This record gives sequence, structure tokens and C-alpha cells, in this order.
Amino acid sequence: MSQPITVEPDTRVRLADFDAGYRSGIEHKRDARRETNEHTAALGELAYKLYAENRRALLVVLQGMDTAGKDGAIRNVMRGVDAQSCRVTPFKQPSIEELDHDFLWRIHRAVPAKGNIGIFNRSHYEDVLVVRVHQLVPEEVWRQRYEVINTFEKMLADAGTRIVKIFLHISKEEQRERLQERLDNPDRRWKFSRGDLAERKLWDEYQRAYEDALTLCNTAHAPWHIVPADRKWHRNLIISRLLRRTLEEMNPQFPPAEEGLEGVVVE
Repeated sequence: MSQPITVEPDTRVRLADFDAGYRSGIEHKRDARRETNEHTAALGELAYKLYAENRRALLVVLQGMDTAGKDGAIRNVMRGVDAQSCRVTPFKQPSIEELDHDFLWRIHRAVPAKGNIGIFNRSHYEDVLVVRVHQLVPEEVWRQRYEVINTFEKMLADAGTRIVKIFLHISKEEQRERLQERLDNPDRRWKFSRGDLAERKLWDEYQRAYEDALTLCNTAHAPWHIVPADRKWHRNLIISRLLRRTLEEMNPQFPPAEEGLEGVVVE
């Protein structure tokens, strides 16, 4: 049975209805990787045109549980995009300066400029996820943030920023295996923290928080895409498809050349 990637607005999301191991009917990893390579090459050309056009921007928001593959997706899908036109911003625990401002202050500063692609590795959604699960602010505070986020994203969209929000959906068992792999591999152990185990105990609370974010902040101008992430090759393929399709819909064009250049010879 097929499974949707893009969530329709006004849909109540239940993550239990989405199979994290879904692979879109693709039988072989080599086929997925071949197609992914085609998309990444196209992304490079489209991003170059977007940069040259310098009229609009693309913002990619990546969210997911620990080990869902945010870093891996960025590394694999965006490898063909020129670094001068693409910036990755990871959002970790807020600094003292950031906490002295509203929760969107640090986010707005990282929004991509015209012609650029911005990738958020975690994002403003942490303020209705981690903040909620760990009860860092009262419920009456985080509950009103859904509407604030929708307004913020509408403002960006109206200003010419296309927003692609991606939730990397990983199963609890797959997360266990990936955490254990980090522990067992000396070259990857640096990525493991005891805090990962504490966060894992809050799995159900995070699932509920994500379901509310995916439901309440799913709009026509900034829809959510639920990408099955248990299979890394499938995750990369779906994200590359999404981003290529988005940029093709934006259809960036090279700006016209300066007039009177015909026949000019550089000596």
C-alpha cells in the first residue's frame, strides 16, 4: 500500500500510521542511489541559477529524533551544490544571548538571503518539542508558539522564501540499533552521549509533541513532508526528489546579460 510523503493541511497526523521502513516500492538500493545521483546533479545546476537570479530563496527545515539522519541527508543530498550559495545552520541549546530575545530571534537571523539555500539542522520547532517535553516553559507559553510559527513562515513565504519542511521518521528499534552502532564503533563513539539515552526514554512524549507540530503547523505555504528514514538510501532519494521538484517549480532563470556585449573581444 502506498504511503503519502506530503501531509495535506488540516490533516491530524498520527505517526503510527506512517511506516518508517517504507521504501516507495523500490527493491534495490543501487536503483535508488542511481536516481539520487541524478537529482543531486540537477540540484547543483538549479541552485546555480537560483544564485544568479538573486530574487528568491529556499529554506529547508530538517527535524527528526536523534540518529534520524539529518547530518547524513545534508551530506549526501547537497553535495553538488556550491557552498557559496548554501549554508547549513545547526540549532543547538540556545546561548545566554539568544535566551535574552524572543524564541524566533536566532532563527530569523539565519534565514537565507535572496539567491541562497538555507538548511536548518533542527529549527524553531525545537521550541515546541524539546521545550515542551522538558517543560522548560509553561504550557500556556509553548502552545501559543504554533500560531506564531505559522505567521513567521507566512511572512517568509510572502517575501519570496520557499519553505520545505522535512520530518525524518525513524522507528524506535532503528534508533536503538544506530545508537548501539555508535557505541560499538570507536570512530563513531564521539557522536554518542549519555544524554542520548535519557532522551530516548522520552520517546513517547516526543512522538506526541511531533504529532502536534506536524498537525498544527502544516500549511499550504509551508507543508510538512514525512520522510521514512529507517533506510538511509531511501531517505536520501526522497529528499533529493523533493528538493529537485521544488526548485524546478521555482524555475529560476539566469538574469539578462548587460546590453551591448555582442562582438566584445577581451584582449
